[in-house]
Amino acid sequence: MRRAELVTAVILSLLSIYIMWKSGQSAWGDGWGESIRYIEGEGPGSGFWPFWLAVGMLGSCIWVIVNWVRKASPPSRSEERFLDNYGIMMLLKVGGGVTAFIGLIHFIGMYGAMTVFLIYYLAFLGRHNWLTTLSIAIGAPIVTFFFFDVAMRIVLPKGYLEPLFLPLYDIFL
Repeated sequence: MRRAELVTAVILSLLSIYIMWKSGQSAWGDGWGESIRYIEGEGPGSGFWPFWLAVGMLGSCIWVIVNWVRKASPPSRSEERFLDNYGIMMLLKVGGGVTAFIGLIHFIGMYGAMTVFLIYYLAFLGRHNWLTTLSIAIGAPIVTFFFFDVAMRIVLPKGYLEPLFLPLYDIFL
């Protein structure tokens, strides 16, 4: 457990630094740092939010490493295995579900794949009742559609379900 905590913090720190670097590169060749500025009259640049989220993640990772060195948290003092048999099985079940979710995006789009994944995760892995499962599995894609496609105008993949969304585009766009 102790080693896994340190390795995870170091890997996430390196990922944070990479994200900070990439988000600071401007897509228009204006030089490093232009995309993370707040542009007066326009709002934040394209890399503003990813940069500052990565800064927060890096700060959290540094704090985990400091606590690891000080042995201030229970995982930093633990000599137990990182994953027991149950943990490995859950990792495979969730990882398999996420892999299937990513694979389904091409065929049934982001919203259809999200619905299938939420049903799998909530009903079969989480053992929640069907009312809760279907409420979340249907509600989350609807909220996501209105947030991304309607409010932000960021079109997410629809796959073969695209014709079902055309009437919504006529109403909202």
